Amino acid sequence: MAKKLSLQHSLDMIAATIAVVALLGVLQTFVIGKHFIIPTMMLFFCVLFGNLARYGFQGHVWAKQILFWIFFLFTWHAFFALFWAKKYREIFGDSFEYAFSAIVLVFTFLLFKYAQKNNILRRAEGNTT
Repeated sequence: MAKKLSLQHSLDMIAATIAVVALLGVLQTFVIGKHFIIPTMMLFFCVLFGNLARYGFQGHVWAKQILFWIFFLFTWHAFFALFWAKKYREIFGDSFEYAFSAIVLVFTFLLFKYAQKNNILRRAEGNTT
């Protein structure tokens, strides 16, 4: 288990957490809320992130590359939100800058280490399998 909690699998672990939270959301909205369309869309994220996490933990480079780029876009989204977001400011109030600055810094660190440990950005080694 300690090997799974390394920086090499950091984004895999976050993807697995997203999959579990999406699954709990599916169960909550389907069973308690009696909705049928919303859980189906949440099930998409559960299956997507669950499979990416599973194949990432197994060491498949393609899954690690997809996770890297998904979280790369998320990090840039959070960075730009620091300057132009209105809705997030309303939701978080005075703690918005602190929360989103921390998100940007943590995910930038995780992205850098994840790419470094998994050789994501090194094309010369042929990481396409």
